[in-house]
Amino acid sequence: MDRTEAVSITRIPADFDRWDDVLALIMHAFATMDGVIDPPSSAHLLTAETLRDKARCETGFVAFEGDRIVGCVFALERTAEFYVGKLAVAPDCQGQGIGRRLMLAVEDLARSRGKAAVELQTRIELTGNHAAFARLGFHETERTAHEGYIWPTSITMRKVLA
Repeated sequence: MDRTEAVSITRIPADFDRWDDVLALIMHAFATMDGVIDPPSSAHLLTAETLRDKARCETGFVAFEGDRIVGCVFALERTAEFYVGKLAVAPDCQGQGIGRRLMLAVEDLARSRGKAAVELQTRIELTGNHAAFARLGFHETERTAHEGYIWPTSITMRKVLA
């Protein structure tokens, strides 16, 4: 069995208690953005408590390799789509299909709720992310600027679900 087959994707249950582990995963996975993106990632504002709160109003999924959390994603239900945020995969597990499987879990959830699409934002500077999401079927729909910026800082990408 290869490493990806040993990874299970689980919807975060109401009694989940490993928020410190999820926070550590996100911070480790997002660390490569430090000094690259402007403004800095909102991941720096997260705490175990804010992640717990996030899971109360969004649907979260975690990827486990044994007992280790190696990936996560959160999805906010909107009127016509789900908005994906804080997709993170442990750096030593990237490129092995875990992110793809997490995104498929969100797509399955969206379809089950009758949504037509999945949407996300990625930073202008993260061209590797643009390409990765394009390979998953996303296309650019808009460029926006964070508050206080006069140039685009984010790209909105959307995937229409079949």
